[in-house]
Amino acid sequence: MIPVHLLADAPAQLLPARELMAFTLAMHIILVPLGVALPFITLVMHHRGLRKSDPVAMLLARRWSAVMAVQFAVGIVTGTVLSFEFGLLWPGMMGRWGDVFGLGFGIEAWAFFLEAILIAIYLYGWRRLPPKTHFWLGVPLPLAALMGAFGIIAANSWMNTPRGFTLDGNGRPVNVTVQQAIFTPMFGPQYWHFVVAMFITAGYVVAGVYAVGWLRGRRDRYHRLGFTVPFTVAAILTPVQFVLGDNIARQVFLKQPIKFAALELVWDTDTHVPEYLFGRLQEDGTVKGGIKIPQLDSILAGKSPDTKVTGLSSVPASDRPTATQATIAHWAFDIMALVGTALILVALWYAWCWWRHRDLPKSPWFFRCAAVSGVASVVTVECGWIATEVGRQPWIVYENMRVSEAVTPTAAGPLWAVFGLVVVVYLLVFGSLLGVVLKMRTRWRLADAASGPGSAGALADGPETDTPYGPRPEPVAGAAPGDHRAPGSPQ
Repeated sequence: MIPVHLLADAPAQLLPARELMAFTLAMHIILVPLGVALPFITLVMHHRGLRKSDPVAMLLARRWSAVMAVQFAVGIVTGTVLSFEFGLLWPGMMGRWGDVFGLGFGIEAWAFFLEAILIAIYLYGWRRLPPKTHFWLGVPLPLAALMGAFGIIAANSWMNTPRGFTLDGNGRPVNVTVQQAIFTPMFGPQYWHFVVAMFITAGYVVAGVYAVGWLRGRRDRYHRLGFTVPFTVAAILTPVQFVLGDNIARQVFLKQPIKFAALELVWDTDTHVPEYLFGRLQEDGTVKGGIKIPQLDSILAGKSPDTKVTGLSSVPASDRPTATQATIAHWAFDIMALVGTALILVALWYAWCWWRHRDLPKSPWFFRCAAVSGVASVVTVECGWIATEVGRQPWIVYENMRVSEAVTPTAAGPLWAVFGLVVVVYLLVFGSLLGVVLKMRTRWRLADAASGPGSAGALADGPETDTPYGPRPEPVAGAAPGDHRAPGSPQ
């Protein structure tokens, strides 16, 4: 929450508009990792099932595809709300700049449309299509998800480093170059950092579910495989993300020096700048609290203590984040880095045990860490967006339009009312999502208990016994329970 006194000179409607946008974005981003990366993880498990004729892997892939469909349905609704909010809450930006960066939103919309069709085909295809045909029809799913990420990151990276236009005498963009507007200087660093973060988060979230089951004594192959595949994907990518995170920080240092100063609490332009772990920036430029590490910020920025780092005081107060906003961005950045470091240690623990013993770690503390890793990864994703958006203040289009210039003229009262309504609706929607997923889990546990966890008998039934989707064939008269073959089908 941004304190009211920070907005005393801003339009009254700015605070509720910001809070509404922040809330809906924070809720939507919880679903994004599964939307972007779960299709790939599901297909990895599906491929394993086909290659090794592994019924447990096939069962996991079927069940994950059901979860994928449920979260996608909710995610497309919350994503659509965000798209409308851009126009309703920030008409100044969309009215002036929509022709420049609006293509990114168009790409995202087409990606959502395509992904919805592909998910429907993939769900319906279980045991209705030849196995390899069904698998290959699912392969475009991760590509559609990556295309959606491409669109939204293209729009956001343009807001951070706007390119692809010139301004006329009235300050309006003309001579738009689409290629330059999409592939801005921050697009590459932001896109790969974001995509890898989504795969890591989805991997740890899915693996965390089975880590909890493992801690509760469910040591069967179903839980072992359900944990190993997504955790391996996440563990492999975690060190990669460390390198990408370092790269994007350097790009922010070069392309958005004032944002970098906010993220690192740098007040005066200087060399040999210290690094602060946490701490709070005061209005006079001093840092209160935190851990001070001499010269480290200059070293991280330019690999040398002689690197000059631009400070917040180098620009007027109206062109930089406030002390409170800088502190918020700084804490988000530090939390992201701290959690990322912890995840690297967990990944190395896993890699060491696998390399030495070709087996999972035996310590229950490893599985406790793995169970927490999913939630921790979601926290890092939230912190990444906070650092990106708050660190860019007061600009909605960096150095071209302030947030206060883009906000809707709608009075603050109705916006607060809408905000309250949206909170209630989102709590109901996410509560329903959780209820559906828990009900599916209960159905699956009952199915496993009836035939034994991971047994061939439990896996012989069609997918409709495990998921509530798709038409179900009428049972054959006199057939044994679980026999859903259509009349006249081969024995």
